[in-house]
Amino acid sequence: MKPYDTDQTKKEEVREMFDRIAPRYDLLNHTLSMNVDRLWRRRVVREVRRAAPRRILDVATGTGDLAIEMARRIAGVQVLGVDLSEEMLAVARRKVEQRGLDGRIVLDCGDAERLAAADGSVDVATVAFGVRNFGDLEAGLREMARVVRPGGRVVILEFSRPRNRLFRTLYEFYSYRILPRIGGAVSHDRRAYEYLPASVGEFPPPEEFLGMMARAGFRDCRARSQSFGIAQIYVGER
Repeated sequence: MKPYDTDQTKKEEVREMFDRIAPRYDLLNHTLSMNVDRLWRRRVVREVRRAAPRRILDVATGTGDLAIEMARRIAGVQVLGVDLSEEMLAVARRKVEQRGLDGRIVLDCGDAERLAAADGSVDVATVAFGVRNFGDLEAGLREMARVVRPGGRVVILEFSRPRNRLFRTLYEFYSYRILPRIGGAVSHDRRAYEYLPASVGEFPPPEEFLGMMARAGFRDCRARSQSFGIAQIYVGER
């Protein structure tokens, strides 16, 4: 799916979109989710911590919320965060410096489909709300499988469509009608906040995505539903 009707690739459009909304992204993200996204990230950190990691690669790190949470809550861990959007990374760098974590977190511009990390060089790879923006989802999963060492794991947090019909109706009314109005008014980019819920609707359902993870090279793949199916935490072993 392309976020806008242009001749650019999805990857180019997504990068430009996030560059534009970066200054207001955190405010809108936490406000529009009523801070539930913070709870989900803490659950991701607990899952990551079970692997006792020393090196973590956070793909599509955005403004660095998950990278910061992992560095704060996992003793001694080193986190490399990569993202296509330089403006999102600029916000992340300020936050990392303000929290005194610049010795533990390195942030760099990078493409999920062509990661600079060496084979088997990290203990865990993570993504929070980023896989649905990959230009080639399966290529991104294969790259994460390549860089995670044998015995390591991948942990992915992503939105999904609730299974309950009534709850899904209410959720989609909010996502398609309310969110674009508020997000557009604050960020001055309504199309970005029309794309974000639309991209959730285009993302594979959990069973299909777990199959994609397995084909990419992960085993024991599983999903944990969050908040009535609004999101999923996916885990795969390497």
